Formats: sequence, structure tokens, C-alpha cells
Amino acid sequence: MVLTANDVLPTNADGTMGFVQNSDLFYLSGIDQEETLLLLFPDAPDPKQREMLFVRETNEHIAIWEGQKLTQEEARERSGIQRVHWLQDFETHFRQLMCQCSQVYLNSNEHPRAVIQTESREMRLALRVRREYPLHDVRRLAPLMHELRRVKQPAELGALSEAIRITEDGFRRLLRFVKPGVYEFEVEAELAHEFIRQRARGFAYLPIIASGANGCVLHYNTNHCECRDGEMLLLDVAACYGNYNADLTRTIPVNGRYTQRQRQVYEAVLRVMRECNQMLRPGVILREYQEEVGKLMTSELIGLGLLDRDAVEKQDPEKPLFKKYFPHGTSHHLGIDVHDVGQTWLPVQEGMVFTIEPGIYIREEGLAVRLENNYLIGADRNTDLMASIPIEVEEIEELMNAAH
Repeated sequence: MVLTANDVLPTNADGTMGFVQNSDLFYLSGIDQEETLLLLFPDAPDPKQREMLFVRETNEHIAIWEGQKLTQEEARERSGIQRVHWLQDFETHFRQLMCQCSQVYLNSNEHPRAVIQTESREMRLALRVRREYPLHDVRRLAPLMHELRRVKQPAELGALSEAIRITEDGFRRLLRFVKPGVYEFEVEAELAHEFIRQRARGFAYLPIIASGANGCVLHYNTNHCECRDGEMLLLDVAACYGNYNADLTRTIPVNGRYTQRQRQVYEAVLRVMRECNQMLRPGVILREYQEEVGKLMTSELIGLGLLDRDAVEKQDPEKPLFKKYFPHGTSHHLGIDVHDVGQTWLPVQEGMVFTIEPGIYIREEGLAVRLENNYLIGADRNTDLMASIPIEVEEIEELMNAAH
């Protein structure tokens, strides 16, 4: 098996984007450095070649311009892999082992929602192997990694819990800050300050800070509008810590008080969220779970006067009416990737971590409510990893008004 780090991607002129490690390489090694390679061959005749890590060798020029890279000893300590080599030694070992093996596992991004328009370092490696070793049996690593990463280990839950703790501090800071007249980008700045000062990597994903009708745009992230009196502010924002991502959504009143209609919609979404927690249990198939969530949401939308009961009874099952107001899925795996890997057609298992994020978007009223917490699936009951983050109407109003 050969795994490679992600590329450092260019921007313009001589600029580059910030480095983001290949999630599978990080999962197996804990190494968060560019150009790293991991080679595993449990059946190698030479025991010294059964598990090898290759890292970039530093020099004075690199140290001056980029900073110190991992020493072999540091890489050994961080990864637990005893055989750590410099990158320039890879070709020799790779050639030797390819001559000894009959099959090789290579990785690719097999996330079903991925849209890939650039050739990755993984893909270049795969093309090279097929060109230089056309008689070898090349196999897919991704399904094995998806299986490994679905159930979270204690160390993973520790990093995720810290990301959630930092996220909570950011949200509580916003409850003291938000008021009519502030701009969405000011809210973003408050979060960025809180996250980074607590040693988070930063935002887990592009923050969605959507006031008023902007909340009806599911992936709104321009964050440039003024938050006005009487509007709601939809916040889909979270921290990344140790490469693990929280994923929080709250919807708060800009002026600190929900109107009767806002509260009505908010509490409908909260009821659905809590019912989902009872339904998302070991053995459940996500597709079937989503169908049941649709029924729950349909009932709430009828109660809100948004859907007609008779029309629902006559609806096309392939085009359910609730999707006008709730057009997205309810739950996804969470971990190193925000939309973490895991086969959605297989039953939910104990030890998995999911989001639960129902929402109601009423474009004609310029009103949107989404709520989202992260849950660890347990044998007897789920654990709400965000249970301490304010979500009840009364608590949010109390915290916002105490600040002003």
C-alpha cells in the first residue's frame, strides 16, 4: 500500500494555498507535512521494509524560508513508525518492493459528493504505477479506509471534543456580541479570533453567517450584509482542532428576542432534531432514516401552515412537498473531514459520529432556521457532544440580553 500527501496548491503568481494533509495519510500516520509518503507491505521478506515512512529532508535554505521540517526522530515519535527515511530514498525501496509484490493498493478520493477538476498527487502516482508496472494487480484503498475511519477511536473523540469546546466558546462570545447594526463579517471576525487564540487551526469549513433572507441560501458564505433588527441570524460555524472538525448550526435573533413566528418555526426544527436523535441508532440505514425524517418534517410544515394536508396525501412520492422547505439531508459522518467518509448504504454502528441538522427555509417570508449538533452513536443511547451549547429559546434570549 502506498499513500501520498496532498499537493501544495498554487494560487496566482508565486502564491500557494495553505497546506491541507491527505486525510487518510493523517489518519494512519499523524504526520501533517507536505510530500510525505507512507508505504506498508506486511509480507515484505525484509522486516525492515514492512512499514516505512518517507519525509522531506530539511536543509539550511528550507529552514530559513519555510521553517524547520520534521526530523526522522520527530516523525518516528509522532507516527509510531520505526523506519523513517528521507524522501530521496523512496524510489529505491519502492522499486524493490514492487518487484516482490503481486498487488498494490493505491488511494483516490471516492467521496460520492466530491467534484474533482485537478489531477491530484494520488492520481499521478496511480497513473505512474499503471504505466511502469502494467502487469501488477492495482486495487482500491479507499473502501478499506472508509471502513476503518467510520468508527471513531478514543483519540479521535478527544480531538473532536476539543474542537467542539472551542466552538462553544466562539458561539457564547457571539451571543454577547450580536446586535442590530453589526455586519456578518464582523461576526466572522469574532469567531476567527476566538478559535485561533485557543489553538484551533481555524474554521472547520467556510463559515456561513447568514442574516435574514440570506439564511435561505444553503451555502451562503459571502458574509457581507448588515444584521438588522427583527431578523434572524443563521450561524453554521465551527472550529477545526488537530485536523478534526466540529460542525455547529444555531439560529439566533439579531435583537435578542424571537418573534412569535420565528419561535414557532425554531421550535418545530428543534422537535425534529430531537426526534432524529431517537431514530439515528445502530442498525439504521441512512436512506431509510432520511425518509422517516421527511415524514416528521412534513407534519411540522403542516402545523406551520406551509403545507396542505390534502396536497400531501396526493403528492408524488418521488417529489415530496416537504423538500420545498427542507431540501437537504439531515445527517452525515463527521471527523477528519467535515463530510467524513463512510458507506451510507451500510447500517449505522456504535462509535460513529454524525451530525443532525434539520432546517426550515421559508423564502417567501425571508425566514430560515437550521439547528445542528454532533452525536456519538452509543449502544443504549446517543451522546450529544454539543449538549452544553445553548439551544433553547429561553437560554439564548437570556444570554443575549444579559450582554446588552
